[in-house]
Amino acid sequence: MTTNTILAPAAELAATNTVHFPNESDEYRKARNALLAEEIELRRHIERVAELRRSLPPGGTVPEGYIFEGENGLQSFADLFGDKQTLLIYSYMFGAQRERPCPMCTSLLAAWNGTARNVSQLIALAVVARSPLERLVSFKNERDWHFLKVYSDFKGDYTRAYVSVEDADVPAVNVFTRRDGVIRHFWSSEMGPSTADPGQDPRGAPDIDPLWTMLDLTPEGRGHDWYPKLDYTPVPLTNMR
Repeated sequence: MTTNTILAPAAELAATNTVHFPNESDEYRKARNALLAEEIELRRHIERVAELRRSLPPGGTVPEGYIFEGENGLQSFADLFGDKQTLLIYSYMFGAQRERPCPMCTSLLAAWNGTARNVSQLIALAVVARSPLERLVSFKNERDWHFLKVYSDFKGDYTRAYVSVEDADVPAVNVFTRRDGVIRHFWSSEMGPSTADPGQDPRGAPDIDPLWTMLDLTPEGRGHDWYPKLDYTPVPLTNMR
């Protein structure tokens, strides 16, 4: 979709909807079609934001000298790109001071592992944390994350530049580009506690963890006091029959 495209009003598109389900009331259908119009508007707004993001002017050049430790040895920043021109780095809350990683980050990365083979056809994807590589690989193997590449920012200079000046154990998403041999910062998640709305946890838009998007489809929603855990009590086999 381009900015010059003339779009039919969302309400008009929703009015053409012919979907019906067994025993639904007229009240339900009227409300559902009104919601459909809002969903169409949301889809359009997401695309407008994505278009604005793609249109950002060139970001700052990335300083030279960042070194990471990966499963194949030491890697320069350029090495993380592989043969791709775009690199997405997720900064994982798994600092050396943590016995176990952040459950929220882990939920996200579990989902990303499932689609990493698809994403890697177009861009490079890296997971970076401040823990020693051995800890990262051990947890990766525990979770059977076969398709995520993990790296230790053992010196911390990348983290202090692009995640937290104080070297705090916080998450971040950063996107970098390599064009004509020049590596630049393209985009970073800049929504956090200071931009959160009342009564909501800090979140980006759209939410990058499918967990929350799925729950948003349900009548219960996300809830106000539930968060993912690293482990859950196993379901007895007798309850699975």
